[in-house]
Amino acid sequence: MYGSFKAGVLTISDKGSRGERVDESGKAAADMLKDAGLDPVKTGIVPDNIRQIADTLIEWADKEKLSLIVTSGGTGLSPTDLTPQAMREVIDYEVPGIAEAMRAESLKKTPHAVLSRAIAGVRGRCLIINLPGSPRGVRENLEVVIPALRHGLSKLAGDPSDCAT
Repeated sequence: MYGSFKAGVLTISDKGSRGERVDESGKAAADMLKDAGLDPVKTGIVPDNIRQIADTLIEWADKEKLSLIVTSGGTGLSPTDLTPQAMREVIDYEVPGIAEAMRAESLKKTPHAVLSRAIAGVRGRCLIINLPGSPRGVRENLEVVIPALRHGLSKLAGDPSDCAT
């Protein structure tokens, strides 16, 4: 059933949304999700704007019924980095272990990992995970969470089996 999970990749970038920069991070995320057996059916780019980020996440989770959305960008300390604020407006609850694991692994590679404000959370039956805005950061962070996605998405979809089995 894992292959039936639909995913979305949302890049948050002012320059990317204006066509001033090619989106490499979103492509990296979509490729990794596809390689993991997920179906990235939605991709998009929005500017660093809380309302546009939130509206897209709501549409994809509620109307498109995606099981997973990963975002790329907007998780740092820049005044325009607004992804976590938009996330907190739309999620029902956080899944802190995902962001903690990503930061812990990234910290092995760069001290700048402590500056990440990325979060992960659930809206309805959709898991939403914030990733960094660089292709390398996307790959390094997704590598950490992909092994747990099958179990997490199955549980969100209503899998009644015991977790210990």
